[in-house]
This record gives sequence, structure tokens and C-alpha cells, in this order.
Amino acid sequence: MPAVSKGDGMRGLAVFISDIRNCKSKEAEVKRINKELANIRSKFKGDKALDGYSKKKYVCKLLFIFLLGHDIDFGHMEAVNLLSSNKYTEKQIGYLFISVLVNSNSDLIRLINNAIKNDLASRNSTFMNLALHCIANVGSREMAEAFASEIPRILVAGDTMDSVKQSAALCLLRLNRTCPDLIPMGEWTARVVHLLNDQHLGVVTAATSLIATLAQKSPDDFKTSVSLAVARLSRIVTSASIDLQDYTYYFVAAPWLSVKLLRLLQCYPPPEDAALRSRLTECLETILNKAQEPPKSKKVQHSNAKNAVLFEAIALIIHHDSEPNLLVRACNQLGQFLQHRETNLRYLALESMCTLASSEFSHEAVKTHIETVISALKTERDVSVRQRAVDLLYAMCDRSNSKQIVAQMLSYLETADYSIREEIVLKVAILAEKYAVDYTWYVDTILNLIRIAGDYVSEEVWYRVIQIVINRDDVQGYAAKTVFEALQAPACHENLVKVGGYILGEFGNLIAGDPRSSPLVQFDLLHSKFHLCSVPTRALLLSAYIKFINLFPEVKGTIQDVLRSDSQLRNADVELQQRAVEYLRLSCIASTDILATVLEEMPPFPERESSILAKLKKKKGSSKLPDLDDSRRTVNGSSEHAEDTEAVNINVNQTCRFLTEELISTDRPHPTSCSASMLPTRAMGPSHTSTDILNLNSAPSSGASLLVDVFSDIANPAPTEGSEEHFPRFVCKNNGVIYENQLLQIGLKSEYRQNLGRIYVFYGNKTSTQFLSFSTSVTSENVLSSHLNVQAKPVDPLIEAGAQVQQILNIECVSDFSDAPVLNIQFRYGGTLQNIAVKLPVMLNKFFQPTEMTSQDFFQRWKQLGAPQQEVQKIFKAQNQMDTDVTKAKLLGFGVALLDGVDPNPANFVGAGIIHTKTTQVGCLLRLEPNTQAQMYRLTLRTSKESVSQRLCELLSEQF
Repeated sequence: MPAVSKGDGMRGLAVFISDIRNCKSKEAEVKRINKELANIRSKFKGDKALDGYSKKKYVCKLLFIFLLGHDIDFGHMEAVNLLSSNKYTEKQIGYLFISVLVNSNSDLIRLINNAIKNDLASRNSTFMNLALHCIANVGSREMAEAFASEIPRILVAGDTMDSVKQSAALCLLRLNRTCPDLIPMGEWTARVVHLLNDQHLGVVTAATSLIATLAQKSPDDFKTSVSLAVARLSRIVTSASIDLQDYTYYFVAAPWLSVKLLRLLQCYPPPEDAALRSRLTECLETILNKAQEPPKSKKVQHSNAKNAVLFEAIALIIHHDSEPNLLVRACNQLGQFLQHRETNLRYLALESMCTLASSEFSHEAVKTHIETVISALKTERDVSVRQRAVDLLYAMCDRSNSKQIVAQMLSYLETADYSIREEIVLKVAILAEKYAVDYTWYVDTILNLIRIAGDYVSEEVWYRVIQIVINRDDVQGYAAKTVFEALQAPACHENLVKVGGYILGEFGNLIAGDPRSSPLVQFDLLHSKFHLCSVPTRALLLSAYIKFINLFPEVKGTIQDVLRSDSQLRNADVELQQRAVEYLRLSCIASTDILATVLEEMPPFPERESSILAKLKKKKGSSKLPDLDDSRRTVNGSSEHAEDTEAVNINVNQTCRFLTEELISTDRPHPTSCSASMLPTRAMGPSHTSTDILNLNSAPSSGASLLVDVFSDIANPAPTEGSEEHFPRFVCKNNGVIYENQLLQIGLKSEYRQNLGRIYVFYGNKTSTQFLSFSTSVTSENVLSSHLNVQAKPVDPLIEAGAQVQQILNIECVSDFSDAPVLNIQFRYGGTLQNIAVKLPVMLNKFFQPTEMTSQDFFQRWKQLGAPQQEVQKIFKAQNQMDTDVTKAKLLGFGVALLDGVDPNPANFVGAGIIHTKTTQVGCLLRLEPNTQAQMYRLTLRTSKESVSQRLCELLSEQF
């Protein structure tokens, strides 16, 4: 870098900064800044032309003022003029100002582009680097279009300086991420790949980052990089630390470059060339060998760099999955990390071993560490490490250890963190079914699962145990006996009541011979739980009662009395009332033969995919789930097969629908508010003539699919068209149901980063009829449209019965706003045009970036934001119970970072964050003071913009 002359100190800037720091109040600071802005404006508009030094000084002051959080609306042209200077310091300040303050839509972009072109053509490496950095920092499409062909030429030119090549490669990488369609790499590909042979390791590192990204998009174009990457990696791992002194980090030779090369090789399969493959194997063996050597330094930087290369090498070994020796060695190395004192190493070791467990070469080696993993499950303090331990136990499970692993998971489940309980429940249910040789063990396991974690047992789990019991004659009597005993506990989870009601209704006769479980005892036991259950469970129990009348005629009178009672016949819920009326009528008028035919035992279910596995895949993502297919493993020399698990897999690609088959055929229409059926409807063959009392066998609609997990369960929702009922609930959360009626359910799943957001909208057809001409549009008020950009991707015009479709909305916050866009949905249902308007939950707080601050920094910033127009305060009465944990969760969901130990009163909440918009960033500080005695809150917000303070206060105060 050129030497800075003595006159570049800019004494006027130093004095101005000192004055700002010495200001005693926010008002004094604003006054000093306004005075300086007036002075700078007069200098820029004066008749006397300013020299380069003065322009640089004043532009620096403007930049400093902007960084303090004040808006700057002039000086841009002077900054552009600095770009034409031949002095480095002046050109540097010009580029810095443009990178920070000039947006991609500015009218000055053409002038800036011309200055950048001049610098790129100057062959002055310092000026070229400044220009490339500016292109990468701004990264706009206009710049990409202007320089997309120029930058690759600079990168591969033989006379380009090494430092410029580094900048050019990283600049191309940035443009490829923002505008991948504008990077014309075709003609430059071969020459860019050969940069891996460059003598300068900095160039190689930058080029590897670029090639690895481009190879993921076009692997065939960059496959020649494999041989060069292996050769370069070989030279690095076999070199001594003194050979690469400038790129040796705490005795580890070029760790960053090694990691990038290993990641690049993971884009391709193992090399076909034997010599190249052997050389790569030697490299990986060398890395594994170095991991066994004593550390050359006790500093954490040495172990971090060494382990970073090691874990990336193990990831490559797992990716290739072709060298048994390397896989086993990698497993043994990871096993040593399982008991390491460093939490991050234990986490990474467990995560990598999950993948290793799915390889036939290393599965047995992974199983040898089962005791260590179980110990981690019990003793780890970090919940994320415990979750990885659960994942590894799930991945290493097979018939030889399934009972041990399931038992340990059940034991851990009693004290498991609430965030991972549902996932553990799903995994236990899958393993118990997958490796159940004795199905009495499976029944015991699932009932124990419901007992331990009933609230986290999804419907798919208890559906599944019922389906398996129905399909296996040998376990039906045991299941009936076991659930009967489980129901005798004073407190039973509702899921257990559902399982018990269904199984006893079908197979209660198998245990009726025992006086302790006589028909009347069974009925009394079930009916004692009736009044404690929800409406869907009561509906299931009523169906069990009518089954009892067929199985046990001696209790017919008792059950008819229950069905005849006012609490049933005049029940406020139409579904319960209808069932009671129809079941009572059926029991009175039907003969014994007709009753036996109508209420015949359920037939076996068809073989389809397991619903539990499908739910787990949705929850975790299929790419993260270890493969449980037995064919991948060889145990003791013989392949395991699945003939021992004859459980029938049931199709789950069907949403919970309304009851579509009534017990007695009538000409009247179905009630419009009937509750959801007890189990999802299933596909049955034409030979299954038995009536499905619990609605297990309704024919599925074509194209039906399970609604995604963001849809919460809402019983009998009835919002009006265009209702905003659920809108306030989304202020502090991003996922859930935003609208639902008898026809359509709309769920949202949102994610935000800085000033950009993306909303996944799921439209679920709840009916048995197609939605035709389905279309959507997003509208905004005139003012809002200039503050918020919403782009909606096309949606499928046809939604099959019981199916769902997804639409993606891309959001860009241009500046702060107060209103919300409206999603308009239009479709035809049964020949009638339906119009629905839903207010999208896009609020200003969604663009928060949490900010951690020390107590000193917080109060300093709090004082700086002391102007009356910057503070908004509201005192309001609590609408909900004042719970500390709930309040904390809502504040975190609102988007701020909670700062502990800042407020002298520990009961108060203090938070900080930055609202990101395209045009500016607005810092925000908040303080929430609860008064539990008065059931009141005082909320104080300070931001650098009055409108932001007002809007955030309105949004947050409504949550408490």
C-alpha cells in the first residue's frame, strides 16, 4: 500500500470526532453535527473550488456522521469526484463512501462505473484492488452487467498481479452469488481451473473458493479441477510447516486452503484414475496420521486449525464411501473425540458418526461406541449434543442392539429437553416397529411411550400401533389385556384412552372371560374417562360403545342408557349428538345379524409407507435422516433382511378429513361443522365391505398429501372471509395457520434475514372436491408499495381434493412501514367463485437483527437516543397472565436480543436490535417493566427514527 504522507492526518476530522465524543448529551451531539453539516454544505456549494484534500476530509466527516446513525442526503457527487484522483488516500475514501452510502438504484451508478472502468484499465494494482472491492461491496446487478466479462479477463491474464487476482476471484464469487446468470464462465473455465497451480497460495485459496461454488452449479465444467486439487492438497499435507511459512497457522500448513480443497473434492465422486485415487488416499491417511501425533502447541488455535482439516477430510471419506480402511480409521478417530473436554468436538464427532453409521463398511465400527454415546445422552449438559447423541443411537440401531437403544431412549425421554421430545418419540416408535420380532414388546414400548411423553405422541404414532395390532392376530389378545391394565391408572393420557377405546372396542372379547375384565368392567373403565376427554376422543369412545353392543349383548341396556342421556342426545357438539342418535337408533332397530355385519371386526390394512417415518422425514428433512434399510448392512457375514418385521406399512399421504362415511345411509346432508375423524382415511380394496366405525378406511382422494407441520390443530375454526383473527399472533412467531374455514386452510412458514424475507404459503384443500382456477395476488396500499416490495411466485391453478400446494413470496423492506400487504385468493368450488382476502403478517419487527451489547454500551446509546421524538413510552394493563418465561419468549420472538444484567431491577427486560431496510438501518433499544401487583406494564422504546419507535411500540404492546 502506498505510504501515507504526513499531511493525510486530516486534523479537522480528528477535531470533529473529539468534539462529538465530548458531547454531554444527545442534543449537544445533534447540534454539533448540524453545525458541521451546514459548514460542509456551504463548502461544497461555495464559489471556491475545493482541493482533493478538502474534499476527502469533508467526505470522511459525512461518512462518520452516517455511521453515527444520521441520514446523509448530499456529498455523493464529491465522493464520485474523488474516484478520479491519482492519490491513493483520496481514491480510497471515495470508494469507501460509495460502498457504504450509494445504493444500486442511484443515478450516479453510471459515473461510478466509468471511474471503475478507468481504474481497472489503469494496470495500477492498488487502484484495481480498490475498484474490485467496490464492485464486490455494492454487488448490484448493474455492476454485474457492466463488469461480468471484464473481471474474468483480469483474473486469468498473465500479467495481473497476485493481489489483484485474489480480489478478482473473490469479486467474481460475490457477483455469482447475487447474479449467477450474468457470469460467463464458459470460455474462462479451463484457465480459472489452472489457477490451482499458481505459485501464490493466496491466489489458490481465492480461486478454490470460486471454483467450489461454480462446481456445485456446473460440476461437469470443472471436473478437471479434481486432479489439480489432489495434487495441491498432496503438496500441502506432505510439507513441513517451515515450507509454507507465510501460510502456516500455529504449526498447521495452510489450513484454510486445505479445507477448501477438501470441500471442492466433495463435489465429485472418487477419482476413476487409479494413480490419482491412490494419491488422494495417501493424503487422507496422512491427515488421519497427523491427528494421532502429539500437539505441537497447547494453544487452542492450533487444535482448531488441525481439527478443521481433519473433520473436512472425514467428510470427504464419508462422501466417497469406498475405502473401508479409511472409514474405520475415521470412525475410530471420531470415537476418541466423543469423550473430549471440548463440547464442539463432541458435537461434530457425533454428527459425523451419524453419517458413518449408514455405511456398510463402518457400521460395525460405529456400534462399538454405543456405551460412550449412551453416556453422553445421560451426562451431556448441552442439549444440542444430546440431540446428536439421539440421532447417532437411531442411526446405529439394528436387531442386535435395538432393545437396548430403545430402552435407553425411553429412559432419557423422561428428562429430555422439551424441544426434542417429539423427535425422540418418533424415533422410538420407528425403531420399535422396525426391529420388533416379538410384537408384545412393541405394544409395551408404545404404551410406555404414551405414558412417559403423551403430549408429544403425535396421531401418527397411536394410529400406527392400532394398525399393527389389527394386522397381527397373535398380538391382539395381549394388546387388549395390556391397554386394559394401563387404563386402570388414576391418571391416563388422552392418547392412551384413544388406543384403549379402539383396541377394546375391537378385541375386548378376547379378555372378557376373566371376571376382572368382564364386559361391564371394560365399559365402566372406558366410560370413567369419557368426561375428561376432548370431543374427538369422546366420539371415538361412542364408536367403541356401539362395538361393545355387538360384542357383549349383556351390556346393551347400560350402553343404551348412556346414549339416551341428555348429555349425549342434546350435546352442543353436532358430531357427538349425531353419533349418539344414530348409534342408539341402530342398536334399537337392527337385528343381531345386521348388527354383527355392520359392526364386523376391522379387516387388515394394506401395505403402504409408514406414517411415522414420513412425519420424521418432514421434521428433520430426508437428507439428514440416516438410512434404516437393512440391505445396506452386513452383520457377521450375512445380510439382515426384513422378513422378521411383517408389520404392514400404511399410507400417510392423506390429510385428516371430515367423516365421509356415516353408519346409516340417509338422504339428509352432512353437518357443516362435523369434527375431524379419529384416524386419517385409508385406502381399502373393494373386498373390504366392513363398516369403518372409527373412519379408518375412507377412500383417499387423488393427489392427497399430508399438510406440513406448520399447520397447527384448530378445532372447528370459523373465521369470517377476510378475517384478521390470527394476524396478531404472528408478531412474535413466523409459522402457523393464518386463515381457515370449511373449504381452505392457509399456513405460513417465514424466514427473514436483514431487509429480505421469504414466506412459504401452503394452501390446503379440506374438501372432497377440486379447487379450479386457483389464483392469488398480493396488493399493497399506495404508500406501502413504495416501502415494501413483495414478489409472488406462480401457484398451481388446480388443487386436488385433500391436497395442498405451496407458493413462495419474496419480501424486500425498502424503508420503514406500518401497514401490511393483503393476500387475495380466488378459486372456483362447486361452480361458485370464492374470494378470500388475508392480511399477511409482514411487520416491521420481522426485519430485526438482534444486537448484543454490554451494560456500558447500552446506557451510552440510550443517552444518545434521548431526543423527545426518538422515545415512545406506553403504560398498559396486562391482557394475559404475567409469566416471566412467556414474556422472555415473546421478546425473543419479536426479534431483539435480551441483555442480561443491564437493568438494575432483575425483573425488568432490556433488549437491543437493528431494523434493516434497503435504504437505512435503524437502531432500537427497549425496556419493558412489569408490575405484577398492579398487573401493568410500562414499555419504553428508543430508536433513531420516530415512526419506527411508534410502530414497534404498537406491535409489541398488543402482545401482553
